[in-house]
Amino acid sequence: MSRHTLSVLVENKPGVLARVAGLFSRRGFNIDSLAVGETEHKEVSRITIVVNVADSPLEQVTKQLNKLVNVLKIVELDPADSVQRELLLVKVRAERPVRTQVMETVNLFRARVVDVAGDTLTIEATGTSDKNDALLRDLEPYGIKEMVQSGLVAVGRGSRSITAAPALRPAA
Repeated sequence: MSRHTLSVLVENKPGVLARVAGLFSRRGFNIDSLAVGETEHKEVSRITIVVNVADSPLEQVTKQLNKLVNVLKIVELDPADSVQRELLLVKVRAERPVRTQVMETVNLFRARVVDVAGDTLTIEATGTSDKNDALLRDLEPYGIKEMVQSGLVAVGRGSRSITAAPALRPAA
């Protein structure tokens, strides 16, 4: 089994995400990460799916995805040929005596404090899952009160765009 990142362009219509996710579910695949949002074309959304599966079953699922009426294009993104990032928000216990140490850790990871309360700091970090995991390990001794992570988003490197082709525009 290996980790695969799929970028799926779909028509921006209700129910499309449920059909795409359902296809993975019916096959018994667990989706490790899922992120969805509009592209530069309002009528097209991009679904970024990260899944751990063998190559052969993934090929079957990809073929079935292509048969879904609202799916416009599917591209597997190689980590070496794409920029991949996750967003992490973490609320850390940071009473006055240790606040400076927490802030130094935040700066070391090029993260930033987005909210300050009497005994906590809320930190925003953007990066690879490895970077965010390392930040969490370093913050854990201070006490993590709450955290939330986005799904992975990814885009291919270079000037090519998977949304550039005129054939991607759904019929009106």
